[in-house]
Amino acid sequence: MNYRQDNIVAIATGAAYAGVGIIRISGYKLDTLIEKITGKTTIKPRFTHYSDFYGNDGEIIDSGLLIYFDSPKSFTGEDVVELQTHGSPVVLNLLLKHCISLGCRQAEPGEFTKRAYLNGKLDLVQAESIADLIHAESEASAKGAIKSLRGEFSQYINGINERLINLRMFVEATLDFPDEDIDFIANAKIKDKLIIIRNEIYPLLQNTQQGVLLNNGANIVIIGQPNVGKSSLLNALANEEIAIVTDIAGTTRDIVKQKIIIDGIPFNIIDTAGIRQTEDSVEKIGIERAINALSQADLCIILLDNQIGITKEDNTILLQIPEHIIRIYVHNKIDLTGKTPQIKTENGETHVYISAKKNLGIEELRKQLLEAIGWQRSDESVFTARTRHLSAMQKAVKHIDSAFSHWEQLEILAEELRYAHSALGEITGEFSADDLLGVIFSEFCIGK
Repeated sequence: MNYRQDNIVAIATGAAYAGVGIIRISGYKLDTLIEKITGKTTIKPRFTHYSDFYGNDGEIIDSGLLIYFDSPKSFTGEDVVELQTHGSPVVLNLLLKHCISLGCRQAEPGEFTKRAYLNGKLDLVQAESIADLIHAESEASAKGAIKSLRGEFSQYINGINERLINLRMFVEATLDFPDEDIDFIANAKIKDKLIIIRNEIYPLLQNTQQGVLLNNGANIVIIGQPNVGKSSLLNALANEEIAIVTDIAGTTRDIVKQKIIIDGIPFNIIDTAGIRQTEDSVEKIGIERAINALSQADLCIILLDNQIGITKEDNTILLQIPEHIIRIYVHNKIDLTGKTPQIKTENGETHVYISAKKNLGIEELRKQLLEAIGWQRSDESVFTARTRHLSAMQKAVKHIDSAFSHWEQLEILAEELRYAHSALGEITGEFSADDLLGVIFSEFCIGK
């Protein structure tokens, strides 16, 4: 697509009624369009202008503010016009239809940000962080998205890539001109340079893992026999009455989901039907869904009745949990046994003693959940990252480690450095396939 001949338009604000709504237009030679909408022939860039907005029939649709950003000094790098009107969906749609009648095309999801990326105004990490900021669910994730948007993550990547480029230059020059007087091993200090790169990329890998947790959070499934307090635990973790709590076994017939925030990390908590032998067809479906939910879990809370301990039925439940799922054994109802809240490690497994009903040990459990998924508290906010970033980082680390192991074998070294450089380039968009870009920007809002 030739973006320079294609003007796009979208409503950049939400669909609900609001005090202010914004229509955003991006493209080239928008002066004719501005004149037809406002009647104004001269608009000063980056200044706010009060104006009436006219329709095809010359009638006023609304009055509001117009701001014009001339290329390349705009978000997309193209000419951009923003019409700020009253936030009625009716008014906004009238203006949107009028812009389309004047030759604009309805923007695709994320197309404004995509144009900013394609025009060199943002790298891919910064572009993705805009969506992360819009969908931030906590103060910590919002701060992390801002750090990524301002280029902090990208700066780390670019710094390592500069070192890789420097090394690749020496290695490939030596391979291309073997008869020249280039004593690569002696003069380039290749091993020392690889050590520096490894010392930089391993902390960045750890920070990326933290950024993914901050962005994606974790899925936690609460599983156990009927009437051990699964619904009470969900309510205690969420600090509100979400699930129905009774003394009748089998009350929960389906999975109940709730998102909670712990230390800035979003957790999707899933309360499941108690697993047991039953002839109730509805309850059977709930139990099947409980077992299916385990396949999507990052962590499983195995809830036990502290009055009884682990039973034969509990051992049957444990067989349903995939081996790779992190497990925490939570012993509930300590208020009935006289025990105090505590955390124990037995045979490498974590056991937490609580009373969901009395809210005893819940804070300790929250901390244990954070520790179990690998979250490390920091005085400074972490930049947000995505799963694809982490995958590329892991790939780059693998190739850098291999380069270090083969630093005296120049052909292998050159290949491993190239692979590492390419993997890091995938993160910032230096190397990006068109289908990857389509997936990334399809997650955005229409007006972004």
